[in-house]
Amino acid sequence: MSSSHKLIALVCIFITMFGCNSTKTNTNKTQQTSTPITPPRPNILIILCDDLGYSDVGFNGSKDIKTPTLDALAKAGTIFTSAYVAHPFCGPSRASLMTGRYAHKIGAQFNLPPNAADAKGKGVDTNETYISKVLQNAGYFTGIMGKWHLGDDEQYHPNNRGFNDFYGFLGGGHSYFPEKYRADYIKQKENGKKNIWSYLHPLEHNGKQVHETAYITDALSREASRFIIDASKKEDPFFLYLSYNAPHTPLEAKEEDLKLFKDIKDKKRSTYAAMVYAVDRGVKTIIEDLKTTGQYENTLIVFFSDNGGKTTAGASNFPLKEGKGSTYEGGYRVPMFFHWPKVVPAAQKTNTPISALDLYPTFASLAGAKIPKEKILDGKNIWNNLLTGKNSYKNENIYVLRHKKGYSDVGVRQNEWKALKIHNQKWKLFNIEKDIKEANDLSKTHPEILQKIVTEAKNWSKSNIQPQWFHSKKEETQWQLDNMPQFNKTFRLNN
Repeated sequence: MSSSHKLIALVCIFITMFGCNSTKTNTNKTQQTSTPITPPRPNILIILCDDLGYSDVGFNGSKDIKTPTLDALAKAGTIFTSAYVAHPFCGPSRASLMTGRYAHKIGAQFNLPPNAADAKGKGVDTNETYISKVLQNAGYFTGIMGKWHLGDDEQYHPNNRGFNDFYGFLGGGHSYFPEKYRADYIKQKENGKKNIWSYLHPLEHNGKQVHETAYITDALSREASRFIIDASKKEDPFFLYLSYNAPHTPLEAKEEDLKLFKDIKDKKRSTYAAMVYAVDRGVKTIIEDLKTTGQYENTLIVFFSDNGGKTTAGASNFPLKEGKGSTYEGGYRVPMFFHWPKVVPAAQKTNTPISALDLYPTFASLAGAKIPKEKILDGKNIWNNLLTGKNSYKNENIYVLRHKKGYSDVGVRQNEWKALKIHNQKWKLFNIEKDIKEANDLSKTHPEILQKIVTEAKNWSKSNIQPQWFHSKKEETQWQLDNMPQFNKTFRLNN
């Protein structure tokens, strides 16, 4: 950060500490002695986990998985208990994060094909400006370490979508132990197989293959530290998107981490727990490097998961219902916190809703960055409301829509209400604040509320476009056979 920026930040912090005596109250009736003044152009660090369960971190209620570093950061920041991502599985959720748009608005509502050969020519339209590009254009040094899942071709590559530094893999997942996946990759290549599973491919650094030797989670943490150290030597701030693939399958953990969870009898759960812990100890090193380089005090950290945990692979979303892929809360309501010393309110927990779509406009505003005039955004700048504890979504909707075979599942959150269409059943209505488990259907008690929300969802869906790709040819064929999306049936209340 330049000396002028540091001077401004110090002046702002001085004003915050001594020049403001107003009192603010958040939705949980927690008193704040002042509203912090935001220093300009902070470093921004996203720490994203993959398929992390709602209750699989200590700060969100985990009893058996140890996450001391994340818990300490969360305690020193603001925890959002009603944080939502824009889609209940990986690819579309990440597309929404980068574009600030619901995936259905840009044709990204399905995962890309799992192999590079099948994904050729497919990716988010290059006319959609990513938040990384907006920040890069504003002078930020930008990096992504880890999972991409937004296109393999050159035009969709991270280095061509606003990232100066990319270390990781382009597909939707990866095996964790290099000695294993490298041997499988070499064997298949020597046997002449051309379409090798992306989970086995070598990692890359800015388009060049690298010979990685570390457990993947450790490698990504290491590279995040490297990036921070490099960035600290530059005049301008940085944006780092640390995109872990843990604890996404395959369930593979280091022996030293597994030993910490030997009391968990379920093997999937114990392995999953060890994978989550590996993230936590990686973050510990990253925080140490932020402090050593003098960047800690001016770094906004946002931690969350790309979707709900996969319950068949060791995750728990308690007390939420179902998990990854579902429009019940367990599919897309995720653990999240914001942390920024002396700026983000500390020791706060709020139940006011927030969407991952909000990160794009919020980050751009904090960076003083210019968003292209033609850019459409589905989220909003929630920064001032975050500082004062106000609800950014009062009387507004947060949507989720997941296409299935011949029908679609939908969830709509509006204030305390949640309208739900799932498993090809009739629409249901829940008071999600009183009934987080979605157990008591109130559709017959409040039909007028359900009608209003479903009508608004139907109108929202009218600007959705056809998928620009499918996870498989079979999925594409089925879509066409079923004449999808058939929204006339989806938003009909009597079926």
